[in-house]
Amino acid sequence: MKARINDEITFRKLEIFLAFMRTGNLSKAAEAMETTAVSVHRALHSLEEGLRCQLFSAKGRNLVATPAATIFEEAARNAVEQILQGITQTRALAGFASNQIRIGSLYSLTAHIVPKIIMDIKLRRPDLHVNLALGSDDDLLEQLAAAQIDAVLMGLPSSNGQIEAIPLFEDDIFLAVNQANSMRLPDEIDLRDLSKADFVSLSGGFITNRGFVEAFRVAGFMPNVVTQVGDIFSLMSLVAGGVGYTLLPGRVRHVFGERVKLIPLQPRYRMRQTIGLVFLRARERDPNILALSSICRISTANWGNSP
Repeated sequence: MKARINDEITFRKLEIFLAFMRTGNLSKAAEAMETTAVSVHRALHSLEEGLRCQLFSAKGRNLVATPAATIFEEAARNAVEQILQGITQTRALAGFASNQIRIGSLYSLTAHIVPKIIMDIKLRRPDLHVNLALGSDDDLLEQLAAAQIDAVLMGLPSSNGQIEAIPLFEDDIFLAVNQANSMRLPDEIDLRDLSKADFVSLSGGFITNRGFVEAFRVAGFMPNVVTQVGDIFSLMSLVAGGVGYTLLPGRVRHVFGERVKLIPLQPRYRMRQTIGLVFLRARERDPNILALSSICRISTANWGNSP
């Protein structure tokens, strides 16, 4: 029958045992382990029960290690060192409290917001190396679930028991037009007036694309989409070149200078994106995630709906 480790033998008790073997004194071992001498004595006695052999003999008020304790000391030290090394390696592979953090982001957030967050990370945590991955909301969520990235800056997803989402700011959606074409348009846009116009859009998987589809559902017609692209900067370039109209969040307002103008939609079409930090709930106590959460809140405090 395979031997099993008794329930009385735990890594915490092994650490206490090693502290006592180092100091030879209950009080000093208690100080080293941030506990009491009574707790140290209780842990040592519990180990003896679990091992079913005597580790110490009493000499007055002192405990003296037996030869069995000396043999067990080496085994205990190896076990504790191995498990600590394994914990460190496991956490590093999972990204927990490592010296790097892998952040996913929407393309649209890299114009101003992500650089500010990265600079703030460098100021507050100069030891923390940042890796950045870009993609659609759906792609980034898949990477998060697969532990390929540690956290994502994106449109807040629907409720999911495995993820934690912290709202950071809200952003309105506008009609984006070539500056030269904006002169003949009203101050507020009724999308029904553009039923014959050409549009360009993002491919599926982006929160902005979902808003695009919803807006035209409300308008009651399918827009004539002449081109779809996989990032928002290519989309804006097409608008700037006069290829077609599109719908864009206000955060990219100044990316193309005066070449692209954002015009408000009429109230019936108005919608708002909530941008936030998303991470796995299992990582919510990770020091790197806690630091990133705090930095994101500060860095984005004045973002969203600004002129």
